[in-house]
Amino acid sequence: MIARTLCDIVALELATANLPAVDARPVHTSRLTQWSSELPGFGVRSYASGRRIYVVQARMDARTRTVTIGDARVISRAQALDVARRVLVRAQIGENPAGTLVSTRRVPRFDAFLSEFWDNVSPRWKPSTLDRNIYYRRHLERGFARRFLDKIEPADVSHWFAGLSAKSGPAAANRSLQLLGEVFNKADAWGVIPANSNPCTQIKRNPARKHECMLSDAEFSRFGSALADLRVSSPMEADAIRLIALTGCRKGEICGLDWSEVRGRRLLLHDAKTGPRTVWLGTAAVELLERMPRHADLSSVFWIADKPLTVARLDGAFRRARLAAGLAHVRMHDLRHSFASHAAAMSETLPMISKLLGHSSVKMTARYAHLSDGAAIEDNERIGRLINKLMELPDERTTRDFRRYARE
Repeated sequence: MIARTLCDIVALELATANLPAVDARPVHTSRLTQWSSELPGFGVRSYASGRRIYVVQARMDARTRTVTIGDARVISRAQALDVARRVLVRAQIGENPAGTLVSTRRVPRFDAFLSEFWDNVSPRWKPSTLDRNIYYRRHLERGFARRFLDKIEPADVSHWFAGLSAKSGPAAANRSLQLLGEVFNKADAWGVIPANSNPCTQIKRNPARKHECMLSDAEFSRFGSALADLRVSSPMEADAIRLIALTGCRKGEICGLDWSEVRGRRLLLHDAKTGPRTVWLGTAAVELLERMPRHADLSSVFWIADKPLTVARLDGAFRRARLAAGLAHVRMHDLRHSFASHAAAMSETLPMISKLLGHSSVKMTARYAHLSDGAAIEDNERIGRLINKLMELPDERTTRDFRRYARE
């Protein structure tokens, strides 16, 4: 009650000191300040860029000074009013809050800013990105929820990242760190934290685990037999897996496939990982789609019990098929990898393979499109035979017979 009375007295004295009360006059060609009638000296300043900040104005050191309280997107009006009242009280007793701006600026806690970040940024994410980030958001909340945003140091992030890597795995930790970095980048861009103070930039990610697996002809044969057996009990899942192998599509693209995206010999995917893309279909893929039963109410190509086929259910069916085929080491993504590798073995160019897979760059395709070990061994054997024969030839015959052996 005493504090409230003191604030009222300060506000009254500042008002009688000819400070502006309610005023919408422009103070700069690129900004406009709306002063409050609730607390004289308190206002909201708007910029041409759309940014809005809370400010408070008072007499300090025989001159009128303006103190910036914080960004209106991350600080509530009630919080800003509370800070403004404290600034006015300090100014009234002779202190200069403008000289210690950091101590008067209210930086939000991490959980509050994360919610603000989510509300503003997540609507622009693709559905698949949103689903993934919802999962990783919990790791951020558990690590930093009650910490103030500007008090999170690189050492704190490093400790959190190491623990998460040990508990949830290196891949999950990497993706969580990426999301955390995006949060701090926005805090920097919105002026909530000092420029270039993102604590994630100094953290080295876990090295990606290299998993190279291309199914051989014999393995494809065994896997095809396992899919045929799987089709007896799980026809939708078996056909979805087969379509992945035939097209090199990602499992999310096939699970989410809609009949409106099937156009003759093409799939016009609306929500692929790299954006909308076209998938060309071979005869086997076309025949598979032509025999698919259509649901009376759903537009999904693959469905189970009146619901679209989920990735989780598809993963379970794939695990059963690979175990039946004796291919426990094979991931579903290896079907896509094998598609690219077989295309490379057939002398398709990297740009063409990149187009078939829907990669954003040929550099990404190069990770997949390598020749099989068998082809490399065969080439190496042929070259070795040639060199060995050349080394055994007398010098006078070398030039003449080189051409002959090169043609073999």
